[in-house]
Amino acid sequence: MKKFFKIFLVISLIVFAFNLSFGETYDRNETFVAGGGLWNTPTNWNPFTPWNATTGTVGLVYETLFTYDPLSNNLKPWLAEKGEWISDNEYLLTLKKGINWADGNTFDSNDVYFTFDISRKYELSYSNVWNYVSDVEIIGKYQVKITFKESRYHEWSYFLYQQPIMPHHIWENMTQKELLETANKYPMGTGMYKYDAVGADRMIWIRNENWWGNNLFGKPAPKRIVYMQISGNNVSLGMLMKGELDISNFFIPGVPRIKSLYNLTTYYKEAPYMLPENVAILFMDVNKKPMDDSNFRRAVSFAINSEMIAEKVYEEQVQPAGATGLIPIDSWKSYIDKDIEKNYGFNYNPSKAKTILAENGYKDINKDGYVETPDGKTISLELVVPNGWTDWMEAAKIIASGLREVGINVNAKFPDYSVFLSMRQKGGFDMLIDNASSSVSKTPWTYWNWVASNRIYTNEITQGNWGRYENKDLFDLIIKFNFAKEGSSNSKEIASNIEKILLEEMPSIPLWYNGMWFQGSTSYWTNYPTEDNPIGYPSTWGGKWQIGGLNMLLNMKPAN
Repeated sequence: MKKFFKIFLVISLIVFAFNLSFGETYDRNETFVAGGGLWNTPTNWNPFTPWNATTGTVGLVYETLFTYDPLSNNLKPWLAEKGEWISDNEYLLTLKKGINWADGNTFDSNDVYFTFDISRKYELSYSNVWNYVSDVEIIGKYQVKITFKESRYHEWSYFLYQQPIMPHHIWENMTQKELLETANKYPMGTGMYKYDAVGADRMIWIRNENWWGNNLFGKPAPKRIVYMQISGNNVSLGMLMKGELDISNFFIPGVPRIKSLYNLTTYYKEAPYMLPENVAILFMDVNKKPMDDSNFRRAVSFAINSEMIAEKVYEEQVQPAGATGLIPIDSWKSYIDKDIEKNYGFNYNPSKAKTILAENGYKDINKDGYVETPDGKTISLELVVPNGWTDWMEAAKIIASGLREVGINVNAKFPDYSVFLSMRQKGGFDMLIDNASSSVSKTPWTYWNWVASNRIYTNEITQGNWGRYENKDLFDLIIKFNFAKEGSSNSKEIASNIEKILLEEMPSIPLWYNGMWFQGSTSYWTNYPTEDNPIGYPSTWGGKWQIGGLNMLLNMKPAN
């Protein structure tokens, strides 16, 4: 209780110190204030460089052919009217009619063709689509046929709701340098919002009154979205409590204890409070001893108390991960082989960890409380997470403590993020925690393609599999899964084999499902996504608007 009052006092001081007034300029009842996805002054709105673009650039302004709802596992036509496989290697896109770009130009098949073709002409972030697409053909003003040289069903379904469509009349004459280097300050999209203004600490989007979706879905309720750059979770909580912030996508300690006091909305009323969004994973450098031994790695898995992390660090705002690491959404859990999970899975069992170590020659020779390798060498390892990531730092301490209790000498270390990033991508670590590309999606292929990426044969890797685990059979299975039709018996058989290898070999260990952090203030807006109102993921993060954020805006209701 004393700790709670200390936190409350700090938050109260922050609230009084943080003055944010909209009354002079905007009607607060028409203005939706968001935070949690803007970390710097907005300076970029270029959809060709989405990693730099201000949140909302993709989704609010530049739209995708489909959106995806992880809650219903529904791929919803957006700019597209429909999409269908008309043969094993041909996909026909039919576009909605009556859509205009914000400057009044008509949206049609030329824009879709251009979006594909420019990535064939220039090396862009999504040019890898041409690794499996052989041709894109305009069939009519509102139809486009895509022909595949490799029918990568899973990768394609992901692409459909990730890649925004670009206006050819604006971008078609630009050079590659111009495409990639322009800030595109006044973005011209088809979306429900447009650029309004920018400040040092905020991005302001204004509703597109001529948006094509108004007649289909109704207008989004907020006239403006003010997206704030907020320095941290304590400031975010203070703003929520004062009604200055409507939605926060920060992880905020203490929310389970105070949500009822300030009428804060979370997706679930009780634990786990948050939807799962990605997977926190322990990676081990399998080219270092003793991490090169799958038996040692398996012993590590039984020594980790993920339930304690969920309870002590996150106050039950997260769920411990299942053994396969697959997030419990329909599109992923339908591929979990329960028999594989039962026979090869793991749970917190220190005695089991000690037994595995002993059976495989790991013994405490010098009686210091820690085991040595089977050939008698000292084990002294480090588990790294970025400094300042306080929840992960506490989790790392719990993991290291659990490993020491079973006789594995591990200490948690907290390098600066730049150092952590270098270690992650160039090697030079023993163990680390990461979740970079493990987010919810239409297919678990995105998870496996990251956690067991085959792109590990360079000095610096950027696509996952940070421990550089090499297994050609596993790599081939992930490729085959991509080629198998979604939900088919063949795809499920392949998935079982992938899960078996990952659990037998244990190159990485799923820890917990990181939350889709969400707290909503009801001072000005209501009807947020909740378990009783499952309209989508309540996300305002960059690249995530199309998995629920757009639908949230369409369903928001003014409190007054």
